[in-house]
Amino acid sequence: MPTEGMAETRRLNRELGLHTVCDSAHCPNIGECWRTKSATYMIMGNNCTRNCLFCSVAHGPPDALDPDEPRRVAEAVWRTGLEYVVITSVTRDDLLDGGASHFANTILAIREKSPGCLVELLIPDLQGDMKAMQMVLEAAPDVLGHNIEVVRRLQYKVRDRMASYERSLALLQAAKMVRPEVMTKSSLMLGLGETEEEVHQCLQDLVHAKVDILTVGQYLRPSLDHLPVERYPPPEEFRSIGERALGIGFKAVLSGPFVRSSYRAKEAYQLARGE
Repeated sequence: MPTEGMAETRRLNRELGLHTVCDSAHCPNIGECWRTKSATYMIMGNNCTRNCLFCSVAHGPPDALDPDEPRRVAEAVWRTGLEYVVITSVTRDDLLDGGASHFANTILAIREKSPGCLVELLIPDLQGDMKAMQMVLEAAPDVLGHNIEVVRRLQYKVRDRMASYERSLALLQAAKMVRPEVMTKSSLMLGLGETEEEVHQCLQDLVHAKVDILTVGQYLRPSLDHLPVERYPPPEEFRSIGERALGIGFKAVLSGPFVRSSYRAKEAYQLARGE
């Protein structure tokens, strides 16, 4: 049964017609986050134009883009009194800018309604369009996240064929070059057949791209239609990877079986800033 805080968050989201990745991606941390009135809002509809084999977000014809959605997200942030909010989206390859302008409009709406709220974005790869990425950065998010998801060898097995390890790294590196003051962030899943050497190489690649914040978590199979879990690394392995990541240059790392890209996002941001 949901707690009062979870029920209140769900009522507000339904009232405002908003999606959260917490619900859509069946996140295992939904209870912990929603009890504290924290959520990761997923904009631009509930249908993704890509079909990654690890993800439970619906795949299908995209929803019509709602120009009023940024205002409603800002209303939800204000009404819940959030000091830190994460905004993500489905991938929208059907849009010329990949949804960059919608991300920017959402940031601006939140800033107008809740000037003190910190905003973290978790964006798709925007098909490698650096002008679109720059449009997002011009709206000045506090953190720009984009997930590498898995090690290089597993990309085409796990992610949609439209995705690319090299494109993801290039986007993260370009973001830091364009706006070095903006924290960058990425996330890696374990349990899909990666080797220790491949994990270490992925960490090196992300550090080379100047990524500030890293999250590492266990892949959990959403349904029988998704890829099976090949391995459940023990907690000490996650701790070891986290220590290694900090040792090679990441400013903040959250690593554990139930860690997800937006899990304890404010804490990771504060750690990266040395607060």
